[in-house]
Amino acid sequence: MRSRPLLLVAALAVGHLSAAVANPRVLLLDGSVVGSDIVAVGERGAIFRSADNALTWHAAASLATATLTGVAFSSDGTRGWAVGHDALILTTTDAGRTWQQQWQGENLADSFLDILALDAQRAIAVGAYGLSVTTSDAGKTWTRRKISDADYHFNRLSRGTSGTLYLAGEHGTLLRSADDGATWKNIPAAYEGSFYGILPLDKRTLIAHGLRGRSFRSIDDGDTWVPLATPEPVLLAASVQLKSNVVILAGHARVLLVSRDNGKSLQTWAAPLTTAVAELIAAPDGSIVALGEAGATRLAAPR
Repeated sequence: MRSRPLLLVAALAVGHLSAAVANPRVLLLDGSVVGSDIVAVGERGAIFRSADNALTWHAAASLATATLTGVAFSSDGTRGWAVGHDALILTTTDAGRTWQQQWQGENLADSFLDILALDAQRAIAVGAYGLSVTTSDAGKTWTRRKISDADYHFNRLSRGTSGTLYLAGEHGTLLRSADDGATWKNIPAAYEGSFYGILPLDKRTLIAHGLRGRSFRSIDDGDTWVPLATPEPVLLAASVQLKSNVVILAGHARVLLVSRDNGKSLQTWAAPLTTAVAELIAAPDGSIVALGEAGATRLAAPR
């Protein structure tokens, strides 16, 4: 696939970032921890960075106007990517302080929905209607890859402790890769609706979550699933496992669910949310950052 000419998206030094705000107050759709900082992305090209566990945020200037839906960093923080609508991929080499447009597909109707950084050289981006591209040279080139015969939306990528990759999508799509995305195998679907994430808890235990409160637990790497009882039939868009092994699911209608038994059961967690949640981040200090319609909300971890 040919790329369009590179455009500068953000070239601001740290000292030139905007004044700090307690909450960005824009729709934020994804975020990632890089070192001791948090980077969040969202509507109309928004990129925000927090160096104090989401107490304050700085907005990075951006020439991008497309909504950004995913952001990921290599484990060493030397390379990061953000993806979004209009087939757009941005990159950073300074832990999110400055950003450049790296690639844009020829079909601007293509929409990326998530990205996973395997390391500083390799990444996988997925999106609507079976869209998938990969790079193995830090983004100098991106190659379209066909993951599935069905052109369903691919909603979320995740990586387990053993290195296995997981992909959740529409129409019961659950996929697994043991070779860093070179090949993918179908995981037997627990239901035929859309999934919005697979959360690996350990080498064999997974939580899959989707529409109408549907969530499932597997103890054999997805070969079989047991449905979990959830108190609210709402879309569950986000999930996170804390260092304490507490598991949290979140989604629409301000619903937060918590598990203290490795995902065997879920209970309602009454937390001060005002709108739907798109992503949950475990902050470096142990707190939780909920991203969504209300921007960024910092929550104390449940006991």
